[in-house]
Amino acid sequence: MEIRTRFAPSPTGYLHVGGARTALFSFLYARRHGGKFILRIEDTDLERSEKIFEDQLLDDLKWLGLNWDEGPDTDGSYGPYRQSDRLEVYRQFANKLVEEGKAYEVYAEPDDIGKLREEILAKSQAPHYTREMLEKLSTEKIDEYKMSGKKPAIYFSMPRKDWILNDLVKGNVNFTEDSTGDFAIMRSSGLPTYNFAVVVDDALMKITHVIRGDDHLSNTVKQMALYESFGFPLPAFAHLSTILGPDRTRLSKRHGSTSVGEYRKRGFLPEALVNYLALLGWSHPEQKEMMSIEEMEKLFDFDRVSKNPAVYDEKKLTWMNGRYIREVSDERLYELSKPFIVPKMFSEEEYVSNKKWIIQSIKSLKTELEELSQLPEKMEIFFVKPEVDHDLFVNVEKAGVVQAYKVLIDLYESIEDWNVEKITEATKKAVKDSKIKASDFYHPLRKILTGKESGPDLVEFIFLIGRENTIARLRKFLEG
Repeated sequence: MEIRTRFAPSPTGYLHVGGARTALFSFLYARRHGGKFILRIEDTDLERSEKIFEDQLLDDLKWLGLNWDEGPDTDGSYGPYRQSDRLEVYRQFANKLVEEGKAYEVYAEPDDIGKLREEILAKSQAPHYTREMLEKLSTEKIDEYKMSGKKPAIYFSMPRKDWILNDLVKGNVNFTEDSTGDFAIMRSSGLPTYNFAVVVDDALMKITHVIRGDDHLSNTVKQMALYESFGFPLPAFAHLSTILGPDRTRLSKRHGSTSVGEYRKRGFLPEALVNYLALLGWSHPEQKEMMSIEEMEKLFDFDRVSKNPAVYDEKKLTWMNGRYIREVSDERLYELSKPFIVPKMFSEEEYVSNKKWIIQSIKSLKTELEELSQLPEKMEIFFVKPEVDHDLFVNVEKAGVVQAYKVLIDLYESIEDWNVEKITEATKKAVKDSKIKASDFYHPLRKILTGKESGPDLVEFIFLIGRENTIARLRKFLEG
């Protein structure tokens, strides 16, 4: 049997990290078993669904490297892959249930259903509907509906029995006979409800494994009943535990960035975000933390997916992103950095013509970067001349280093080929000839030239700002 998983987002907002994790686990499971990963767009919420959100969803998934085998922009045997293009399919299957007596028409407004719910709750009963209740409402409204040409909703007649789900993450989950009552499968607008459409789509698309968040767990009993009523084989279900914020409440915007798009704008690398998302509920057999998506594809399975909620730690994600930045190639880092530097610091043309210098400057800052959006601020040290620190001058003068810096200026001016090796030789010679402590020489020199206590390799920095700038900054300091 071919393994077929799917990710089915609604284009009503941007891709949340929780949704991205679901997509990742679905992708990894399919790849692990040589199967297919399908993307389906659930856009029947016409009021909230927007093309801009769908385009962003597709773009974010591709950026993460979660490429689908079948989807709205990829040919497959089980399309179309947008629910809005499948409305006739839902109508046919709903009518089939009505014809078989497994579903029935309800002529009632949503307000009428709401009042019925309130009446049930007032009796301290579970808000479950029965066919008798809803058909009574229909009797009162049927003539009005037919006269006005309005269409009825369709409700599924829920079998009264216990159900057991063998979930790949949660284990056995029991649903008792009174877990739910009859429920709508088609609205009077002609649009399907979520629980109905998802079953029809998953069945017709031959989905073998439904991987999703555990907020859907309570819906599953309704879907199991629909699978049974149609005679469709039941797929395997895997409900992933909730992602919590550091305060152990459900992850939300108040915890900081929560969408993939926000992390892209901040300069996170896709491999870092994918790596971190994988660790939210799944663990490497050897407890490794840093791993490529290719490695995950070979190892992922549900026996290492935790039942317990995962706690989202942005500090760890940021640390991990810094690690990936330091490991990425110079050429790729140059390309990745472009949106954060152009046009803030360079024009398009300058970015190309100064490529070698830009690569070297970014490389020198690698160890300080946690997200690429920090680059403009970090690169200021190459262009902004630091103010003279008079207290520092007093300390330098007391330590007898002023003369050493004058010697250094002379040695820098005498260098014929300005490169890191020659700068290193000249700097060491200034220390040796002046017979002073290296610590008294180097630490103030960094502060004089960069205005910072720490930063990129000092000699590399001197090379990058050039002879003229280096000497000008030193002279400015010595002149007080």
